Amino acid sequence: MMNVKQVLDAKGLACPMPIVRTKRAMDTLQTGEVLEVQVTDKGSVKDIPAWANKSGHDIVKHEEEGDVLKFWIKKA
Repeated sequence: MMNVKQVLDAKGLACPMPIVRTKRAMDTLQTGEVLEVQVTDKGSVKDIPAWANKSGHDIVKHEEEGDVLKFWIKKA
């Protein structure tokens, strides 16, 4: 079971706001903590993993529930 430290609801936001909000939220976490991000912007399927990879963070899990995309990102 993942220990989710914070949940970011970015549903309804268009690019680039999900990434901007994700970055801000990640900045508040400690190394090893997990952020759950919920988005509806389809561009986030590529954008969030690309940002995480560039930033050195790990996408622990990704799933889709209807129109909602969920990412669990572990802070590096």
